[in-house]
Amino acid sequence: MVADCPRCGLHFEREAGYWTGALAINTILVGGAFAITFVIALVLTIPNIPVVPLLLILVPIVGLGPLVTYPFSKTLWVAIDRAFLQRLDPAERPDEQVRHY
Repeated sequence: MVADCPRCGLHFEREAGYWTGALAINTILVGGAFAITFVIALVLTIPNIPVVPLLLILVPIVGLGPLVTYPFSKTLWVAIDRAFLQRLDPAERPDEQVRHY
């Protein structure tokens, strides 16, 4: 990922630990997908739960899900951060080196 937006110059990682919110969003997305898939599979297969086919479905969700959703969670986190910064008074906004076109 580039350090600054090539269009507006926004510096993405403003402080150490900035992407912790993106990590939380990623965990929620993948955990939610896992939980929903797990519950649906259990409801559809009770009382004879096929363990191996269920594992063949759930393990890739847990293993590949974070890799697939992380770029989207970073984008969503930047959007959330920008939305909250827009609600602050100009005097409360952190100083940013943003070029306006």
